Amino acid sequence: MTPEDLAPDLLHESAEPALDTRESDGLDEENHFKKDYVRAVREALDAGENYRVYELVEHLHPADIADLFELLDSDERPALAKAISDLMGSEVIAELNDWVREDLVESLPAETVADIAEQLDTDDAVAMLEDLDEDDQQAVLAEMEPEDRAAIESALSYPEESAGRLMSRDLVAVPEHMTVGDLIDFLREGRELSNEFWEVFIVDARHHPVGTCALSWILRAPRHIALTDVMQRDQTLIPVSMDQEEVALRFQKYALISAAVVDEAGRLVGQITVDDVVHIIQEEAGEDVLLLSGAGDGDINEPIRLTIQTRLTWLVVNLGTAIVAASVVGLFQGAIARFALLAVLMPIVSGMGGNAGTQTLAVIVRAMATNQLTSSNTWRMIGREFRIAAANGLALGTLIGSGVGLLYGNPLLGGVIALAMLINNLVAGLAGILVPLTLDKAKVDPAVSSAVFVTMATDVMGFFSFLGLAVLSGLTG
Repeated sequence: MTPEDLAPDLLHESAEPALDTRESDGLDEENHFKKDYVRAVREALDAGENYRVYELVEHLHPADIADLFELLDSDERPALAKAISDLMGSEVIAELNDWVREDLVESLPAETVADIAEQLDTDDAVAMLEDLDEDDQQAVLAEMEPEDRAAIESALSYPEESAGRLMSRDLVAVPEHMTVGDLIDFLREGRELSNEFWEVFIVDARHHPVGTCALSWILRAPRHIALTDVMQRDQTLIPVSMDQEEVALRFQKYALISAAVVDEAGRLVGQITVDDVVHIIQEEAGEDVLLLSGAGDGDINEPIRLTIQTRLTWLVVNLGTAIVAASVVGLFQGAIARFALLAVLMPIVSGMGGNAGTQTLAVIVRAMATNQLTSSNTWRMIGREFRIAAANGLALGTLIGSGVGLLYGNPLLGGVIALAMLINNLVAGLAGILVPLTLDKAKVDPAVSSAVFVTMATDVMGFFSFLGLAVLSGLTG
């Protein structure tokens, strides 16, 4: 008996295009599309030669087809989708960039989108539909089968970026009274079961998860053994309302492959798998850095109008903080006029303070995002950053003070800039930790607003300390 005789459906459904056809796929050794290949696709689209487009694309892996869509202009994507319509399966849609998928879905008829959504796992279908306009979303849902529509509507009822949106309802759950043999027979006979899973959830009469059985355990245990004797009772349960960032942290902390999602009553309603969490980790890893810079999503496929709006908003805010810093300089314009060298040196103090504050801020925001910084170790972290700031300030102050004193033959000026550098580094260190902590207490995302306030603090204190010390020391006469 051959493997095909044992599981023909599974073998057929798991078949995927080969990945070792780089030359015919137009991919180089680094898995990037060759310029000539993309140009050939564009020329075929412009000429309306759909057969040629199909020939160029048919051997691509679904993930590579998704990448090809992202390389084309928005007005070229619907034409590509039309030319390769029977290749536009759920695997391609699931791999598309969010902005590209939204743009493409909006250009397709509602019945076509519904057909694609019904092929996807619930979480992927939700990701495809959640950003559509309400009218378009309802039009697509109306074209779907009642069971699929109910599952998606239920998922859409949960908050964005929650476990309820992320979870898949395609799982295997069995009652706790089964034996290993019963479970194996059930899995072999259950044609409607999911084809991809790593563990089986064991539930009680109330549909509460009471344990899990990894497939490796099931295959190796004798048939007569009860599931309750081989299942792992300790499991990480994910509340349906948990934020996706916290979900990712739990997967990372406990090295999970999959986890059960439960509703408010503790009933099993779905599962989250590690492949979903990988996307979250990648998304969250870059999100905070981009938010700190005020660059928005930072996605090159984001509409230009939205990108301009996001960046301009924060640039205007930064302009306001720059005006505040400039007003501090204005208080000392007389001193600067009498000793013009101050104008040359003061950007060094504020600039170095800004860099030091950004370093601290990046560390703190990451520590908060990964739960390394909590209420139990806040004061220890503040003390740690203060000591680091003091050490860096002394080192930089000594370096710049000695250089300025020797270069300009003015030891007093060197001492002033050295002390100002120390003061501003201390302010930078404290601002870098206190600002995000304060914003977090106020329920404001510290990654969004912290950089503006830290920069303002270091600029203001940098100018004020240097120019103020210069006046107090008598350098300006």
